[in-house]
Amino acid sequence: MPWDLASDPLARTIILQLRLPRILLALLAGAVLGAAGFVFQMLFANPLVEPGFLGVSQGAAFGAALAILLFPPVQAFIQMSSILFALAGLAASYLLARSFHFGGWILRLILAGIAVSALFSSGVGLLKYVADPLSQLPEITFWLLGSLAGSSWQRLASVLPVSLISLAMLLIFRWRLNILSLQDRTAFSLGTRPVAEKLLLLFAATASTASIISVSGLIGWAGLIVPHLSRKLVSSESRYALPGSMLLGSIYLLVSDTLARTLLTGEIPLGIITSALGAMLFIVILTRARAGEGL
Repeated sequence: MPWDLASDPLARTIILQLRLPRILLALLAGAVLGAAGFVFQMLFANPLVEPGFLGVSQGAAFGAALAILLFPPVQAFIQMSSILFALAGLAASYLLARSFHFGGWILRLILAGIAVSALFSSGVGLLKYVADPLSQLPEITFWLLGSLAGSSWQRLASVLPVSLISLAMLLIFRWRLNILSLQDRTAFSLGTRPVAEKLLLLFAATASTASIISVSGLIGWAGLIVPHLSRKLVSSESRYALPGSMLLGSIYLLVSDTLARTLLTGEIPLGIITSALGAMLFIVILTRARAGEGL
């Protein structure tokens, strides 16, 4: 009740300092992951692509773990390192795919992303091995499972600029995603600059994803399943599906975080909940899809 907040300092602290920033961070993280997943799937013309498949999430995880290991636990260091290594993961996947000489472009890109992700995952394992088992190792392990338990106004403010600027860029260019999903020659003939615009959109999606990962840890399946839900419930047209992915992503992550806090007496890592819900929704989508419709 409003008058309770005015008269009860404890209730005011819980609502304004703990619950509200966590809710806002969950909404922002869901919007970013949903939008990034949709952009990746459109640009690579593959419904199974998401940042985690192309080395972005694992690169961000490695960067954050490295920052935790080498620097004091300062959020700015973790965020900067996450973004740099996420971009490095995307670039490595792209360059490695270009060096392959078999299969189509999408197949080569996915295989390159799997290889880069495996390399970063092994790097994270090495960092965990050399980390201090009493201080650094528990922090890295809990971070890799994903959680919004440490949400605060400071953490929200640290990711807000990158996230909002990136989301604004994606919304502005959402009209061109349908064209950019075509072959480069076709997209160019329709008045776009496919290489430059794709790089811009990939940079925005990657930077915002890494920024969110730096404060929330790894959150699986949100970037994969939310765009499918948006296309099923809203439209396959990118002008509507991208905002739909942002809205559904926010709802998806807020519901998942609420379940993580309330299902058991102790808080369940958020990544476990999002993966479980995402896998179940994915099964439902696949079993209800008709032959020839695709995902």
